[in-house]
Amino acid sequence: MNNEKQLKRRIKYIIVIPIALAIILCGFFIFENGISSRVGMLSIALLMAYILIVVIVYFRMMPAISSIIVDYALEQGKIQKELLHELEIPYAILDTTGHIMWANNEFHRIVGVPKNKRIRKAIDSFFPQLTPEVMNDDEVETGIDYQDRRYKVSIKRINLSKVFENDKSENNDDDIVLAMYLFDETELYKYKQETIDQRLYAGLIYLDNYDEVMDSMEDVKHSILTALIERKINMYLSNVDAIVKHIENDKYFFVFKQKYLQTLREDRFSLLNDVKNINVGNDIAMTLSIGIGTDGDSAKSGFMTAYENARNAIGMAMGRGGDQVAIKQGDLVTYYGGKSAGTEKNTRVKARVKAQAFEELLLSKEKVLIMAHKRPDADAFGSAIGIYRMVTSLGKKAHIVINDVTEAIRPIYSTFTVGNTYDNVFLTSTQAVAEVNQNTVVVVCDVNRPSMTECEELLSLVPTVVVFDHHRQSNEIINGAALSYIEPFASSACEMIAEMYQYISRNPKLRTQEADAMYAGILIDTDNFLTKTGVRTFEAASYLRKSGADVTRVRKLFRSSMDEMKERAQGISNAEIFMDNYVLSYIVPDAGVNDAPTVAVAKTANELLNVENIKASFVVTEAEDGVLYVSARSIGDVNVQVVMEHFNGGGHANVAGAQLKGKKKEEFFKELKEVISSMHDSGDI
Repeated sequence: MNNEKQLKRRIKYIIVIPIALAIILCGFFIFENGISSRVGMLSIALLMAYILIVVIVYFRMMPAISSIIVDYALEQGKIQKELLHELEIPYAILDTTGHIMWANNEFHRIVGVPKNKRIRKAIDSFFPQLTPEVMNDDEVETGIDYQDRRYKVSIKRINLSKVFENDKSENNDDDIVLAMYLFDETELYKYKQETIDQRLYAGLIYLDNYDEVMDSMEDVKHSILTALIERKINMYLSNVDAIVKHIENDKYFFVFKQKYLQTLREDRFSLLNDVKNINVGNDIAMTLSIGIGTDGDSAKSGFMTAYENARNAIGMAMGRGGDQVAIKQGDLVTYYGGKSAGTEKNTRVKARVKAQAFEELLLSKEKVLIMAHKRPDADAFGSAIGIYRMVTSLGKKAHIVINDVTEAIRPIYSTFTVGNTYDNVFLTSTQAVAEVNQNTVVVVCDVNRPSMTECEELLSLVPTVVVFDHHRQSNEIINGAALSYIEPFASSACEMIAEMYQYISRNPKLRTQEADAMYAGILIDTDNFLTKTGVRTFEAASYLRKSGADVTRVRKLFRSSMDEMKERAQGISNAEIFMDNYVLSYIVPDAGVNDAPTVAVAKTANELLNVENIKASFVVTEAEDGVLYVSARSIGDVNVQVVMEHFNGGGHANVAGAQLKGKKKEEFFKELKEVISSMHDSGDI
């Protein structure tokens, strides 16, 4: 309508302008010849005749012109509307709430509505992804899947008042519509996905306990076992079109396409159990670990990146005890398996190599700061003491960082406060930071997660960090360690340090209370040599006994008080059995007591394993600072470490724990039950 008015106004201009020019021309002649002259009179007469003719023509021709204009406009509108209807790109007009106001034939075809029937539904009834919140922006571009097709959606906001040149001072939602286009990118997406699917991923397979299994069986059966394992590996990987290369006796390398990774995930890497079930007379089951690396998301990444990630992944799998799969995709690491507790390593080569490397590393250093985890237990304190004596025997100055002397270490710690032998040995975090220089080494023991150390700040202040730990690794690790000795098969950090003593060239001698501290660490972590105890555990205990450790004296130091016995009784009384095989309990600390009864919690968790049919126990207590301490124990059938990892915790397959800040026990137990149920249903535990 506005266009028609404009056109009529312009036609009037076409009529008026010649008349005005004629008047000007007539005036010019009159001015030159005078109005009374013959020329002036003739000019006026001709002008009047011209104006009369123009007016008559205008009024006679205007209806015909208007009719032609209207017919033309209608014809153009029909053509445009027909073009929109027949446009091969699906197109629709929506209101601001997302309801469809109009759609072309192709849009009708896609959503399955006849083209002669008006669509009266909201757009999210066809495409749930296109909610009103998504369409709030002036321009929206997103991808959606609909009926096996992939579409790119483009939505633009149009102000009708501006389109018709009728601007208003305020925007009115009634004048705004949304124009939506659907671009079919199914083929493009298919080709892109095919390109991604063809990318190569690298994998490494290590037989965890190859030497131990081979030593336990007759030589004639070695080749049979090796052949069966290789056949299982080749058959399994042939299902994903992988290329496999046997690179060493206990190592395999394989390459496969990215599109098969999901197949392996869904299968949950049944190869782990297939190899474990092979038996040709071997008393020990063979287990393997798999590390898979992807090439990352960067365009510059390539197969070498995938191989490096695979090497890192296999290291993480082995560091967690083996018998599992680690998949490293950039910074994300996913684990599968890890149900077994692992097999003790008989060889001491690793202990000798690490001891000699540690000794060489200290040659150019002048000071060592030793720290364990927050709220240290007997193993953390004992291993720190062992490292202290090892370092001082090499002529280096050493300090132990301890912020809180908890009930767990108070009995053994008190033996070091008698006399002045250990004056200035123990420092707080603040004091330790003041001691740091470029020739300082920080040794972390009984923990491999930076956030759980006594002073995380120290790790960034020194150029050299050493880690000694027996806990399985998680995704959070101490990066850039100059020396890392993590042995998940060891019962305790004290066992590892005791082994290393036998390979130090200076032959360090432990004092009586130092040997007691290390022996106590082994005793507590193994629950009096009942849990995770192997040949090397007893050998380490024997070495400490020869160094002056007194079994009776240590036992007296760690006898339970009456309050602790009551706390343990409370924990047993509060026990709840879940799914017939899991027991959950809690201990409420006495009001006004700063220390949470973590020792009682650990002992209660151990005692609850004596209940018939119980496979794992979980006991918690809450400290005054709002931290919830969790102790998890298992009898060997359940890997409690993978359960605790859901709560940012860790530990061993049979002994694990977590520290949760700002979470109540009721909330924790609810989440724990959901985790156990989910892992049980999926076969992860």
